[in-house]
Amino acid sequence: MSVNLQDVTVMIQREVILDRISFQLDVGTINALIGHNGAGKSTIMKTILGWQEKREGTISINGIKQMEDFLAFKKQLAYIPEEPFLLSELTVMQHFQLYGESYQIDKEVLHENIDYYSKAFEITDKLNEYPEELSKGMRQKVQTICAILPEVSLLLVDEPFMGLDIYATEFLERILKEKAESGTTILLTSHQLERIKDLADNYIMLQHGRVIDIGEITQFTSLKRRFET
Repeated sequence: MSVNLQDVTVMIQREVILDRISFQLDVGTINALIGHNGAGKSTIMKTILGWQEKREGTISINGIKQMEDFLAFKKQLAYIPEEPFLLSELTVMQHFQLYGESYQIDKEVLHENIDYYSKAFEITDKLNEYPEELSKGMRQKVQTICAILPEVSLLLVDEPFMGLDIYATEFLERILKEKAESGTTILLTSHQLERIKDLADNYIMLQHGRVIDIGEITQFTSLKRRFET
């Protein structure tokens, strides 16, 4: 197992947000977090990232526990958020270079990947612009490229298709599948259930901060009925 959450509990003040969340993700699989708004999907993402403090439980990637060696743990993951958060003082290219340095990507490989993804997402004319000069869709493309530049063990993707046009969406779907085939484990959330059906291998269903079901995405028909009830 590349990713393991065991009895992860998150409380904000006295309210339980995540209640003993446990699941494991196999190497090279795409896994969908399913649930209504407030079920705890984004909180799981933030807890894995270390942005949300947990009350108890363990999180590990390839045997490296989050609380024992956070730097080594963090280098194994990347994140595409629902809302892009870019640094106002950096150009698009400088964001890509920052990620390249942070993940110690070979400079030649980094240059090739920037060129490839910039063309695919149609932002080659935006590389020297600042975030405030970009539309939300363009900012989302930049944030997405930042996250897929490095080769990581775990890619977290929160509503990946929000703000993307149809061509960028189709390209991102292909990249996610290619990443999984090369060994990256992907954990994503999306309200677009039909799209998940064609993309994910497995699902984890949440309700009120608890895991209520885990299974293969081939069970999607029954999943959809349960989700909508």
